[in-house]
Amino acid sequence: MLKNTALTPDYTIGFDLGDKVGDAFIMNANGQWTGSAQVPMTPAGISRAFAEYPEARVVIEVGTHSPWIERILSRRGFEVIVANPRRTQLIARSYNKHDRADAELLCRQGYSDPLLLSPIRHRGQDAQIALATIRSRDCLVRMRTMAINSVRGLVKSFGFRVPRCSAETFPKRTRESLATDLFPGFEQHLNSIEDLTTHIRAMDQLIEATAMANPAAAICRQVPGVGPLTALTFVLTIEDPERFRRSRQVGAYLGLTPRREQSGDRDPELPITKAGDEALRRLLVSAARYILRDASPDTDLKRFGLRLSRNGSKRDKNRAAIAVARKLAVLLHRLWLTGEVYEPLDYVTTYARLPAEFDQQQEMGGEQTAKTQRQATTRDSTAKRPRAGGPRTPRSTVLAASHYKA
Repeated sequence: MLKNTALTPDYTIGFDLGDKVGDAFIMNANGQWTGSAQVPMTPAGISRAFAEYPEARVVIEVGTHSPWIERILSRRGFEVIVANPRRTQLIARSYNKHDRADAELLCRQGYSDPLLLSPIRHRGQDAQIALATIRSRDCLVRMRTMAINSVRGLVKSFGFRVPRCSAETFPKRTRESLATDLFPGFEQHLNSIEDLTTHIRAMDQLIEATAMANPAAAICRQVPGVGPLTALTFVLTIEDPERFRRSRQVGAYLGLTPRREQSGDRDPELPITKAGDEALRRLLVSAARYILRDASPDTDLKRFGLRLSRNGSKRDKNRAAIAVARKLAVLLHRLWLTGEVYEPLDYVTTYARLPAEFDQQQEMGGEQTAKTQRQATTRDSTAKRPRAGGPRTPRSTVLAASHYKA
C-alpha cells in the first residue's frame, strides 16, 4: 500500500529482481543518480545493500520473489511499490533491454509518479500459504489430465479406444477394455494415474477442512455451484472485501469484463481482459457452467444466463457462462461483505434466525418485543432492493458464523 506518495523521499531505488542477483539503481530527492549495485537475492544481502538508504522508496516489479522481498523491506521501514507489469511496457518493449536499464526505468517512474505504475498489493503470508495448497492441487490435476490424454493418444495408434469415463475411474476402465501388456510401461502409466488421484483426494480433504474453518468461505458456499475449492480460492484471493468500493469492481479485478479500444466512432466489441488471478477466474466460469445446467436449481443467475444463451449456439453459451461468472463474483463479494442469507430468487434476504436473546425473550413471554423485531425484519426483507452489487443495498440480518451451513 502506498504511503506518502505525494512527497518525494530522500532516495528512490529501482530494484530489478533476478533469480540469484538483482540490480539496483538509486536516485536522490533531486532526481540525480547516486549509485548502482548488484544485490544478492537473499534476505541478508538485501538488508545490507539498502541499509544506508533508510525509509527510501523501493520500486520493484511483481514476480516470483516480490512477495517476500516486499515483506522484508516493509518491516524495515521502506516504502515498497510493487509495479503492475501491464503498466511497465517501457521495460518490456525497450530496444536496449538489460537489467540495469530496467532498474533505472523503474526508479525514474517511481520517482516521478508511483500511481502511473498501478501498484498492486500482495496478499498476506497466511493467505499465500493456503493458496499454495490450492496451486499444488491444480498442478496435480493438470498432470493427471496430461497422463490420461497421453494414454488415449497412445492406444489410438494401435487401433483401440478407451471408453468415455471420469478421471477417477479411467485406469479401471482402461484395464477392462484393453490388454495391459499393449506396450512396455503401459501398466506403470496407469499406476501413476491412480497415484495422482490418491494425492488429489488427500489435498481435497485438506482444502475442505480449511474451507470449513473459514467463516467467509462458509458464506460463499450458500450459492449453488460454489464448493469448498471455489469459495476458499475466492476468499484467499480477495482477502479483504473492503478494498473494493463497490462489489461490481470485483468482476473487473478478475478480468471478467470486456476490453475496450474506443477511438472516435469506432468502439468494437472485444473479449474479456483476462486480468487478475487466472485460477480463480477458471473456477468461477466452471461454477457458472454448473449453474446453467438443466439439473441445477432455479436461481436468478441461471435465469439470467439462459436468457443470454437462448439461441443455443456455442458462442452464446460461452458468453452466458462468462456473464454469469462475473455476476457470481459480484454476488459472492456482496454476501461476504454484508453477511446476508442468500436467496436464490430476487436476491431478497429472508428472515432467518435472530440471536439467542430473541429466543430467550420468546421463552420469557416477551411477545410484544419479539413481534416488533419480526416486523422490522420483514420490512427489511420485503423492501424493494437493487440487484447484488448495487450501491444502496441495505445490510440485512447478519448471522453468526456458527449459523452458516458449511
